[in-house]
Amino acid sequence: MRAPLVVKRAFSEPLLLLAAFGSILLATTTLVALTMYASSIADAGVRRTMETASYRQTAATVSAPVTAETFPRFDAAVRAEFARAYTRPPAITTSFRSDSYVMPGQEGRERPELLRFGSYDGFDRHARLVSGAWPRPGGSPVEAAISQSAASATGFEAGREFTVRGRLDPRPVRVRVTGVFQLGDPSGERWAGEQLLARGVERGEFTTYGPLMVARETFMARFATNVNATWTAEPDLREVTPEQLGPMAGAVAGIGERLEAAGCGPCVAAGDLPRMLTQLDTASLVARSTMLIPVLQLLLLAGYALMLTARLLADHRRMEVALLRSRGAGTGRLAALAGGEALLVALPCAVAAPFLGPPLLALVSALPWIRASGVRLEPAADLGSFLVSFGVALAAAGLLALPALAGARRTYVEEQSARGRGGGRGLVERAGADLALLVVAGLAIWQLQHYGAPVTATVAGGLGIDPLIISGPALALLTGGMLGLRLVPRISKAAARLTARRPALAPALGAWQVSRRPLTYAGPALLLTMAVAIGIVSMATASTWRTSQLDQARHQAGADLRLSGPSEGPELGTLGRGTAFTALPGVTAASPAFHGQNEVSGEIATLLALDAGKLGELFHLRPDLSAQPVAELSRGLAGPRAGKLELPGRPATLTLRAEVDAALPLRLVLSDGLGVWRDVSLGVLTPGSNRMEVDLRALAGRAGEITYPVALRGLVAGAVEETATLRLIGLSADGREVAPPALSMTVRGDRPAAAAFTPSPAPGPLPVVLTADLAASLKLGVGQEGRASIDRRVMPVKVVGVVESMPATSAGQPAVLADWETLQASELAAGQPPRPATEWWLATADSTAATATLKRHPEWDVTAVDQRELATRLRDDPLASGLQGALMLGFAAALVFAVLGFLVNAVVAARERTAEFAILRALGVSARQVFGMLAVEQTFVIGLSLVAGTVLAVVVGVLVVPHVVLTGQAAAVTPGVLLDIPWAAACVMLVLVAAVLLAIVAGLARSLRGRGHALREEQ
Repeated sequence: MRAPLVVKRAFSEPLLLLAAFGSILLATTTLVALTMYASSIADAGVRRTMETASYRQTAATVSAPVTAETFPRFDAAVRAEFARAYTRPPAITTSFRSDSYVMPGQEGRERPELLRFGSYDGFDRHARLVSGAWPRPGGSPVEAAISQSAASATGFEAGREFTVRGRLDPRPVRVRVTGVFQLGDPSGERWAGEQLLARGVERGEFTTYGPLMVARETFMARFATNVNATWTAEPDLREVTPEQLGPMAGAVAGIGERLEAAGCGPCVAAGDLPRMLTQLDTASLVARSTMLIPVLQLLLLAGYALMLTARLLADHRRMEVALLRSRGAGTGRLAALAGGEALLVALPCAVAAPFLGPPLLALVSALPWIRASGVRLEPAADLGSFLVSFGVALAAAGLLALPALAGARRTYVEEQSARGRGGGRGLVERAGADLALLVVAGLAIWQLQHYGAPVTATVAGGLGIDPLIISGPALALLTGGMLGLRLVPRISKAAARLTARRPALAPALGAWQVSRRPLTYAGPALLLTMAVAIGIVSMATASTWRTSQLDQARHQAGADLRLSGPSEGPELGTLGRGTAFTALPGVTAASPAFHGQNEVSGEIATLLALDAGKLGELFHLRPDLSAQPVAELSRGLAGPRAGKLELPGRPATLTLRAEVDAALPLRLVLSDGLGVWRDVSLGVLTPGSNRMEVDLRALAGRAGEITYPVALRGLVAGAVEETATLRLIGLSADGREVAPPALSMTVRGDRPAAAAFTPSPAPGPLPVVLTADLAASLKLGVGQEGRASIDRRVMPVKVVGVVESMPATSAGQPAVLADWETLQASELAAGQPPRPATEWWLATADSTAATATLKRHPEWDVTAVDQRELATRLRDDPLASGLQGALMLGFAAALVFAVLGFLVNAVVAARERTAEFAILRALGVSARQVFGMLAVEQTFVIGLSLVAGTVLAVVVGVLVVPHVVLTGQAAAVTPGVLLDIPWAAACVMLVLVAAVLLAIVAGLARSLRGRGHALREEQ
């Protein structure tokens, strides 16, 4: 059976058709794998975010005042709206808080202490009983359970019965405490809006205890008198897909409006879920769009490699096509032959690629950073992958057939004439298309730098992928390579003139050959240049991303380990927390810190106070964020320190004796051996002699220990109606007298006053480090002094440093950094209470053991920010790290394309010059000289391509890479991204590529040696 003409014609050129088949198969498989990867990583990122989202992020609430009569109607409406908003019905809990009730025995007071009742569905799942039992519904007296902290403050215990009356509802309520409970996570986000429940007591204008938790039926029957009800929806979002994010965000955001339309006018909806879903939807879109960048680069490279192969095939068949045309073959017949031949190669690739994509992605999943993230890519061939595969294959078939179709109209004579024409400039260069592409690429990169991501607003008001921005890096690589081709004729001519002066024959012949036919070598050179540039840019992007994650973690944490929480608690008091924290395993340096929001000259800014002497060990400030190094900032921040009177030994009690001539509210300011300051109320002194006792042990908490020595800093007096004078007459510690300093003070009017126990240096301007935006607002530069209002207190400041962004603050947040001791001395001199230690900054060699210890002590009420853990979480975010796998896949494919294209071009070019080599051998040129000539030609291409590709990669890396590295939420990175090109790895890659290509040249020369010898004998 005779084979069709198209099959016989295809197999007549097996090398070129095999190269075309390899190029198309590689392109379709890699692009199918990349599209599968983009979809899978987006799904994995959404799932990971949903699985790790906190209660605060996912919970949605609706609050409304209700009565026993209105609650059923509101409850049905709220539950219906929650079920409508989510893809699957969420778990809904209802909680209630009662009006205030007067504490028993205080009914006649003008400002009595108050008590509240509450109810929470399924409360026993979030708390454990310390004693007694959970309350049962109904009955009289009302059964209630109380938290351990509230029980400690009120003295209530299981079995206690009492009667209370409401401030708005005068009916008496008989209550019996059936149990005492402890919340499983008192500082958890679930109780962020339930501070009374978490702490047991709230002190303000009134002191309120509770709430006493009762059964829901009991609450509705006895306490539901226009009280507040809160419905909380906790959805199961683990199966949410990226396509569902936007619609769900809109549905949840509209709950309030729909409830109002349904008749629940007082219902107020709240929650972070719509914002999180919208942000995640944007992040998913940005992640997928960013992964299109290597896809387009690979498409461009694959298309160019295929065009080179197609051009070689067309050149090889020029005379054959011309002869067929001279014998009557029409354009349609020739087009059918070319198209059939291209489809014969492309269609098998289209069928095979969807099945080869998943195994290729399995290799990507083995990459360390993908494996460490826990993401397991398990894609399968589906309709989408087949559509992508056939689309790419058909486009490749068109490219393969295009050069043959372009030459189908030439006659035999025209082909003979065309073979003799040539030049040093290609059509693209002569037309100036490379310069036009340069303009387009420049516009695309400018837009990328302007918008910060490949996503822009659409006409409809949403977000969409901007094709110009996405294509920018690929166009930049193509344009840079094409502009580099303009150097080939010039460099080859210079090389020819240089080698012509030397006696060696091979270099002169090789350089002359390149200068005579530069366009022959331009195609492989451009292919290699683009491949090398893609490889280095991919490596630079991956390295820059990893470095940026570490920079972000260090900046967000501020220190190796940062502990935050209340400055004191029942377990660890103010002077006990530092002792426990500095004793954590692995801690090498520590500093108490104040970290809070303050008003600074009309702006809300973060005030950060740290021990300036330990900044070098604790403070993670990236060097480029400040013109002054941390050591210089540390020296500049240390200002005047307050004097102190150290108490001998390890006293547990302190007694002060003082005389005053008028009533005077007084506070004692002291500090421990770690530098923690604390003020203690000494009460209101009465005219005459006063004796004041201070229990120092109580300042450490139940389980805490004081770090000695304890030092007395000063006395702070409050406002008085008339002038008051105080004189300290005695001081003792644990009953042992301490020589009192000559301390006296006079207080006039409503201005507080302070007196130090020992003389202190005259206060001067407070040294501060400012963020650049705040420095510009205050119109102060480094070394300048001025006045600034901090917490509405105007004080002189001296700027010792300016930073672009302050560690441990959010992006764009104005901030002030001061020395802990200097700031406390300034507050004492102004008669202000000392700043509490809201945080502890710790330096550790390895924070693992320290964080493990903290987890074993939840009663310490500490939130830890671990720089290592934070870096791991940032690095393992699938949406943020997804680009890395796509880059590595594209990088590997680019190198294979380059090697394959170079091999095919070198083999075809050498085969066409077999006769030329044989003639040179016949003229006496040795085999070594022929090999040297071939090596010079190909080394010129290889060397020029490697150098040009490296230079192009650096340029594109500087312009593009910092703008495609984003956070997992598609936000700009703080601190800013710094380009990191791994030169060691890049050089290894360049050496390996050069070695492979030179090995190809050596193998080609070896094969030509025997063939040239046979041809010489024949001639």
